[in-house]
Amino acid sequence: MMNNPDMPSNAVNILIIDDETQIRKFLDIALRAQGYKTLLAETGQQGLEVLALQGADLVILDLGLPDLDGQEVLKELRVWSQVPVIILSVRSSEEEKVALLDADANDYVTKPFNVQELMARIRVMLRNIPIQVESAIFDDGFLKINFAQRQVFIENQLIALTRKEFQLLMLLAQHSGQLITQPQILKELWGPTHQEDTHYLRILVAKLRNKLSDDAIHPKYIMTESGVGLRFIGRMH
Repeated sequence: MMNNPDMPSNAVNILIIDDETQIRKFLDIALRAQGYKTLLAETGQQGLEVLALQGADLVILDLGLPDLDGQEVLKELRVWSQVPVIILSVRSSEEEKVALLDADANDYVTKPFNVQELMARIRVMLRNIPIQVESAIFDDGFLKINFAQRQVFIENQLIALTRKEFQLLMLLAQHSGQLITQPQILKELWGPTHQEDTHYLRILVAKLRNKLSDDAIHPKYIMTESGVGLRFIGRMH
C-alpha cells in the first residue's frame, strides 16, 4: 500500500482495494493524473486497516479478494464508516448488483470498464461529500495548524499528514488543555463500535508524534494520561 506524496495534503484520498497488480497500477496512474491522492491495498484486511488508520474520501472495492470477499469488506466497513464505495468487479449478475447496493454500496462498475465512465461516477460520488470549514489557526512559532486548509507546518515547512492523523490532531488541538478519553477519540475517529480498538489509536499517535517531532516521555504537544486518554498541551506564543 502506498500514497502519492507529491499531491497537496487537502487533495481527495481514494482507496483502491484490488488484488490485481495491473488494475491497481492503472487506477493509481489514472486517478493521480486527475489530481487525486491514492491509497493502495491488495487484500481486504489491508484495505480495512488503511481505511481505519489513514481514512479515505472514497473507496474502489474489488469483490474477488484473496482473503475476504468484497461483500465481507463492505459489511465490515459499513459498521463504522459511511465513506462512498464503488464496487469494481467482473461479476455482472443483476442479482449481485442489487444485493451489493442493498448492502450500502454506492455504485457498481463491471470489469472491463471505461476509465472515463469510472471517473464520471467518482465525481458524482464526491459531489455529496460535505466540506468542513474551520476558522482557527494554531501557531506557536514551531508548529502551525491551519484547520481550514487542513495543513500542518513545522518551522514553516509543510508536512504530510494522513487524514486520520490530521483528524486526531485537530480533535486534540481544538480542545487544548482538555483530557480527551480513549473511548471518545475512538468513537470520533472510527465510530461507536470501535471503542475497544486501542491498538489503532496507539499506532496513530506514534506516527503523529514522529511527524510533529514530539517525544512521548517529554511531550511538547501530545501528552498521554496513562490508561485514560490524550491531552494537547501546546500553547500559543
